[in-house]
Amino acid sequence: MIQAVIETVFDVFYLFTVSFIGVKMLKESKGNRQFVLYGVMAVTLGFGDAFHLLPRAWALCTTGLENYTFLLGIGKFVTSITMTLFYVLLYYVWKERYAIKENTKTAVEVWGLAILRILLCLFPQNRWLDANPPLSWGVYRNIPFLLLGLLIIVLFYRNAKQDKAFRYLWLTIVLSFVFYIPVVLFADQLPMIGMLMIPKTCAYVWTVLIGYCAMKEELK
Repeated sequence: MIQAVIETVFDVFYLFTVSFIGVKMLKESKGNRQFVLYGVMAVTLGFGDAFHLLPRAWALCTTGLENYTFLLGIGKFVTSITMTLFYVLLYYVWKERYAIKENTKTAVEVWGLAILRILLCLFPQNRWLDANPPLSWGVYRNIPFLLLGLLIIVLFYRNAKQDKAFRYLWLTIVLSFVFYIPVVLFADQLPMIGMLMIPKTCAYVWTVLIGYCAMKEELK
């Protein structure tokens, strides 16, 4: 029960924080396109994760995860789609912030990986609604997701070196994947590995805060 309470409080705090910041950015962005996109990105993150985290919190605090397989499966599916869109939006933030002219090759790579990830998520072999979905499909659908994340890391690492506000954004994405990959691979065999989702979530909060702090500083 203690774990359930701690995890629930943390998840609710996280969802409120990223959603609140996202809405605040949309209201205070003054039409600045990069910060509008960042606000949409934060709201998308909170909205998508809520589909998984809220049913999980309810399950932990009531009769247990095994009785909420359907809702948790739907939540994981929705989160998989919205997290993909999160990185697509981050790509457009990169384009706006650094005034990148149209780069067809990069755009094709971003959208190609995003579409491939979403298509793989749609395959029935994922068995989202099963209590024990296959690990193999968890790996398949995360390969293009990982490549998309690596691409965004490289883009920000190259352009943000002299950008004080965004210079660590690439690192937040690296950390999110460092904590996420072991969960995908080993959480079914070692449930405690799932605790790595907490620092992974903190990395996303850091990502959102980077954009918000930059907006507050640059739009005074």
